[in-house]
Amino acid sequence: MYSAAMLIKELVAASTEPLILSLLAQGESYGYALIQEVKRRSSDQIEWTDGMLYPVLHRMEREGWIQSRWAQAETGRKRKYYSLKRDGRKALKEQRRQWGTVSNVFRQLWKEQYV
Repeated sequence: MYSAAMLIKELVAASTEPLILSLLAQGESYGYALIQEVKRRSSDQIEWTDGMLYPVLHRMEREGWIQSRWAQAETGRKRKYYSLKRDGRKALKEQRRQWGTVSNVFRQLWKEQYV
């Protein structure tokens, strides 16, 4: 039922916002670059699609967490670049707190299982 190479879709979905916020905290980026960076950092275990990523980016933009701008890429094509806003930094701080709590609980539980 579970593939060792891929994470379950619910976990991927739950982690999308904090991953996007964390990447944009490092600097502006465009959709395809975000997809590739998450894939690289997860050793190909997380594979986002355009159909999954762009609705999340648009929702985050409506919430005021990120902003976008169109710019010409080196290839001559126009790309939509996303960057973090002040409210996005606040959201990232809160997401980090929440994920830290969950991570700590897992660490405690799994440590107890291997004592």
